[in-house]
Amino acid sequence: MTTVGLLLPEGTPEDDYRRIETLLGGDIRVDSVAYGEPGPGGASGGGEAAPLTAEGERLRLAGADAVVWAAAGASFAPGWDAALEQARTLAVAAGVPASSTAIGFARALRELGVAKVAVAGGYPRDVLEEVARFLAAAGVEVVGSGGGSAAMSLPELVRAADGPLAQAVLVPDTATPCVAEVAAAEAAVGKPVLTGTQVTVWEGLRLAERRGAWADELGALFARRGPAAAHAAEPAG
Repeated sequence: MTTVGLLLPEGTPEDDYRRIETLLGGDIRVDSVAYGEPGPGGASGGGEAAPLTAEGERLRLAGADAVVWAAAGASFAPGWDAALEQARTLAVAAGVPASSTAIGFARALRELGVAKVAVAGGYPRDVLEEVARFLAAAGVEVVGSGGGSAAMSLPELVRAADGPLAQAVLVPDTATPCVAEVAAAEAAVGKPVLTGTQVTVWEGLRLAERRGAWADELGALFARRGPAAAHAAEPAG
């Protein structure tokens, strides 16, 4: 049994995580605890790490093999270097490997060999700029974005953001359940679609060194890849 521990902002819906857990099979568990204070970086970059480190320890004691801070906008805000330092702090406190949704996006795009992306969702300009700066530091260029509303399906949302230069479309929001439509969204644009919840669980599995978790319903990120494809996706150096 491999257990991914998630640190969720209080009130975060867990429907997507439960669906992902089911699709990945009975030997993968997604556990979670909620925190009620801003995590490191908070919503604007000035929060404290204490709420996350305390809850991270709870997850380890409950059997988590890795811990991921499952907050999209807040985890992008501090920037690449600060995010890595926050992950190290959390790992030391929790006693298991740790990361965040934002770092997970960077690692997932590297895994897929993607260097140019579009960002889907109705994010304010300052949030989009934070996402773009974060990804740029990881070697990924944001080449387009598109707004949307809660009434739009995921395929509609990604079509609104997609463009000819984008090699993948990102939907960073972890608060809106949408993973059930990932396969349909990828079919709509003909390229990988990465969502916040999907990437968060994948990052936890990567940290736990659980590479053999496949589910066609979860899109390109969880598609079965042969040895040649896996070798090509490894980062240089």
